[in-house]
Amino acid sequence: MICFEEVTIAAGSGTLLDALSLSIGAGAPTVLIGPNGAGKTSLLRAAMGLLEPTRGRIAWDGEPRRAIVFQRPVMLRRSAAANIRFAQVGADRTTELLALVGLAHAADRPARRLSAGEQQRLALARALARDPAVLFLDEPTASLDPASTKAIEDVIRRVSGRIKVVLSTHDLGEARRLAGDVVLLHRGKVVEAAAASCFFDSPRTDEARKFIAGELLV
Repeated sequence: MICFEEVTIAAGSGTLLDALSLSIGAGAPTVLIGPNGAGKTSLLRAAMGLLEPTRGRIAWDGEPRRAIVFQRPVMLRRSAAANIRFAQVGADRTTELLALVGLAHAADRPARRLSAGEQQRLALARALARDPAVLFLDEPTASLDPASTKAIEDVIRRVSGRIKVVLSTHDLGEARRLAGDVVLLHRGKVVEAAAASCFFDSPRTDEARKFIAGELLV
């Protein structure tokens, strides 16, 4: 579906992605993990077309519709339903999306007065209103309580049968629960990429073993 070919993205005197090569196919969610500054957000932004490679290229199999939800989504100064209608969908589709993310009761509430978890679910609904084939999620449950985290994960499970989800997370438990495959990034490079069961049960690299054990990568 998407192929990074020796992609480097420079920023000032630093490097966000460093000759990164990775193929992401259809199927269950792909989960990106790694320490702060590993390149997870940069990879998602590059895949979305928001960052241009300095070198290398990103190749798609066709031009699928894409959507992205950032860690701290911006809510428009209008109701929850109107935030979704802003994506130019009708009333029936808006109602369907609010129900999908568990916010049918909040349709007429100001979006900016929703809780952090509810705002994240509303951002998911707004992204899904674009009917994407690929959905990128940048740490969608960061700083959320367990109940809000479960609500977000439930939405991801509901849509991942028909939409390719690529998400980043610091939560290894979440990676275990959601991932079909896992990509470990460090210093802008792919350290290890494997099916989730293989990654967690039989990691091939020292970096993966250390990261799973909760040790710092230097």
